[in-house]
Amino acid sequence: MTVDFKAEVDKRKEALLADLFSLLEINSERDDAKADAQHPFGPGPVKALDKFLELAARDGYPTENVDNYAGHFEFGQGDEVLGIFAHMDVVPAGSGWDTDPYTPTIKDNRLYARGASDDKGPTVACYYGLKIIKELGLPTSKKVRFIVGTDEESGWADMDYYFQHVGLPEPDFGFSPDAEFPIINGEKGNITEYLHFAGENSGPAHLHSFRGGLRENMVPESATAVVSGQLPGLVDKLDAFAKEHQLRFTYEELAGGQITVTLVGKSAHGAMPASGINGATYLAKFLSQFDFAGPAKDYLAVAGDALLNDHKGQALGIAFHDEKMGDLSMNAGVFRFDEKSGDNTIALNIRYPQGTSPEAIQQVLAKLPVAQVTLAQHGHTPHYVPLEDPLVQTLLSVYEKQTGLKGHEQVIGGGTFGRLLKRGVAYGAMFPDSIDTMHQANEFIDLDDLFRAAAIYAEAIYELIK
Repeated sequence: MTVDFKAEVDKRKEALLADLFSLLEINSERDDAKADAQHPFGPGPVKALDKFLELAARDGYPTENVDNYAGHFEFGQGDEVLGIFAHMDVVPAGSGWDTDPYTPTIKDNRLYARGASDDKGPTVACYYGLKIIKELGLPTSKKVRFIVGTDEESGWADMDYYFQHVGLPEPDFGFSPDAEFPIINGEKGNITEYLHFAGENSGPAHLHSFRGGLRENMVPESATAVVSGQLPGLVDKLDAFAKEHQLRFTYEELAGGQITVTLVGKSAHGAMPASGINGATYLAKFLSQFDFAGPAKDYLAVAGDALLNDHKGQALGIAFHDEKMGDLSMNAGVFRFDEKSGDNTIALNIRYPQGTSPEAIQQVLAKLPVAQVTLAQHGHTPHYVPLEDPLVQTLLSVYEKQTGLKGHEQVIGGGTFGRLLKRGVAYGAMFPDSIDTMHQANEFIDLDDLFRAAAIYAEAIYELIK
């Protein structure tokens, strides 16, 4: 049977966008302040999950919500199960948007909204790929379980809970529409190491607080410090520093001789820190020229010298290269210094290839002028599905057929739900010529790419389950 999947997508463009808008309008950022038994990661992710399952129920699929952590619907029959893994949660919108991040807006054939490319847009494209198969009544021999989580951008506690409580065997193979084409069949390990600083904050210059970053897996767009004491020529030096590095800045004089200083860079995905401008490391570099002492001096020295533009961990001594998986990458994602609470930490999100380990990295970091280095409880080891696997070959074949481009394997630093299965990969929805705006202000997905991805997903799913 020959099906023109692109034509089938064309028939459903308006419906696809309407469903996608209904999800993008929901602020599904994790909000621990509002978390409770019914809303494990806050109300937003639950609302988005409910909406997605509502769409699936509307279209005649049997659905299941697993205690508001995750949910799924199923299609077809068969002994083998294809798993499709997506997520409804998004990273914080942050600042710097030209439009409201939760008012989906189409401009110049681009759909702007938080989640447009990560991961609501690709999720709906994939959903419509399966919807086409269902509505055309194409013959299938395997079952599809479409699983949607609510904590992919944080600790993956949604999937931990889902697999423990769903009462079903895990799918035999699968993919996640949460990365890029032609395929992601390898993912580096993903951990977060926390540097802790302690001691008396003394010296002619005084650091009262330093804050930057929203999530470990985002490059901090900006950072703000409150300082006082001997800071000769601070404003003039700040102006010169900002001009030298093409940064924006603000400052404000407070009561008691304190000054608030903010430097603004550019956010980016933590898996690709070099594509952003880390406002926190630049602010630390600027402040380190003044005469701080104690933990404040150590904090600013590590943040402003060892971490500034060191995306491979070379200055830290943790750089590592694997021929198959490439280089280790490091994003300094969250900075917290508070002289009152003593909460003085820097969170390093590290994507590491096979051949090294979280423990080996931790031992090296402990040699820094820090009181302690701790490892986050959640993390992921390196993952790889061989190029020869029939899953990989099928997905690459469909990509080549629909795009006319040569497919090839890829290993990334990003972590996707594709790694939840031994035979799991990530597949789309970004194309090689797409502009990557994931985790950034003004996130968008090109509408032509969105519809092209939907057609690829339709044919790919059909080839896997026919």
